Amino acid sequence: MNEGEQTVQEQTPGAGAAPGEDSPTEETPTAVAGDGDVAGDGDVAEIEGDLDELVTIAAERDQYLALAQRTQADFENYRRRVARESALAQERGAIKLARELLPALDNLDRALEAADQDDPLLQGVRLVREELDAALGRVSIESFSPTGEIFDPALHEAVVHQPVDGSASGTVAEVYQPGYRLGDHIIRPARVVVAA
Repeated sequence: MNEGEQTVQEQTPGAGAAPGEDSPTEETPTAVAGDGDVAGDGDVAEIEGDLDELVTIAAERDQYLALAQRTQADFENYRRRVARESALAQERGAIKLARELLPALDNLDRALEAADQDDPLLQGVRLVREELDAALGRVSIESFSPTGEIFDPALHEAVVHQPVDGSASGTVAEVYQPGYRLGDHIIRPARVVVAA
């Protein structure tokens, strides 16, 4: 082997070494200190920019989430308010209609009391009275006749206040006209005789 060939063999990495072993003269590539610092600063700046963008996006997301939650709460409040107003409007309409019908019901009651029991028209008048009462019941309007109850000025209208045999003082002895109510709302108080 001449001198030129020997130099080539010595420079060839791994020449003369066992397979799988590194040559003792082989150097591992390392990064140059100056190159690593420049690449690291660029990466850090890019990461900081990405983090700032994520923070901005998260803030916008939180803002939109809060807006969506407020909008949903406003809609739920609106839905409840509309349902409540609708129920109140329906109740007011039923009360107004009932107030218009009550004088007719009172007249039918008077006709039934005054009619001869053998009169063939009496059954027809009774059926009409029952139908009107059933119609009021379908919209939850009920009549009440407080005979024997303690007088309550919120529910009853005293027409006469007099001593009545067999009735305790302050109780309803007789009902001239029944009262009507829709739930807790009194459409018309019962007109009564109160025992003194």
